[in-house]
Amino acid sequence: MQSDRDPVLEPAQGAELHRFTSRKDAFRNGLKDASGAPAMVLFAGMVGFGAMGKTSGFDLSFTALSSLLMFALPGQVVLMEMMVDGASLLAIALAVTLTSTRFITMTITLFPQLDRRDQNKRLYASVHLLAMTAWAVSMREFQRIEPQHRLSYFAGLGLLCWMISVPGTILGYLLAGVVPVFITLGLIFINPLFFLLTFAEVKPWINRIAIALGCVMGPFFYLLDRDTSLLTTGIVAGTLAYWIDRQYLRKRRAASDGGML
Repeated sequence: MQSDRDPVLEPAQGAELHRFTSRKDAFRNGLKDASGAPAMVLFAGMVGFGAMGKTSGFDLSFTALSSLLMFALPGQVVLMEMMVDGASLLAIALAVTLTSTRFITMTITLFPQLDRRDQNKRLYASVHLLAMTAWAVSMREFQRIEPQHRLSYFAGLGLLCWMISVPGTILGYLLAGVVPVFITLGLIFINPLFFLLTFAEVKPWINRIAIALGCVMGPFFYLLDRDTSLLTTGIVAGTLAYWIDRQYLRKRRAASDGGML
């Protein structure tokens, strides 16, 4: 019987231990993998954000700089919305910080998989490249990459995504008023859709359960309070999925592993 272990935490085996010949090779492959769906999805989201900046009355430089310096689409959207509403700087800072708490989970699940020699100053410079797309792809690919080459792969992957964020923002800003608003703004939602499709194929059932519970609970919490619905849905659905995994899935895996011995 085959256990339902998390493949991300499984060590690479066989020929996969020699996927890349050097750090440069891993970096180039990271760039190559980013040039497909990850970059296109992020580019589309930034086009939508650029259009949002134009329709909200912000100038091009401010809109583009937010993509360059923040590189966090949900936080950028919250920043603009609260500035339009005339919120205080403290309230804006707190709201943007809350939207960025997802990076804590992304960081503690991704970067411990790097080689210990890479957990130094070079790592801190790479943290800015962390985004939903780069994290999702890295979590999927790290199991097939040698630990000493993972940071180089991630750097190539994240660097290209970061580099295309500003051109995407500028293009969206210039297209606003030319392309229908519902099309340009709708591009923002491509990013979370990519994330959903990426992790719908991940093997561990806890991920699938969390996604399914989020889809069911999201509309309910939105009706209760739309301002906190996303945060509440994530906390409740994620906690419930974790409880199901602890109470049932892990016991089933342990029984399956025991039967194999």
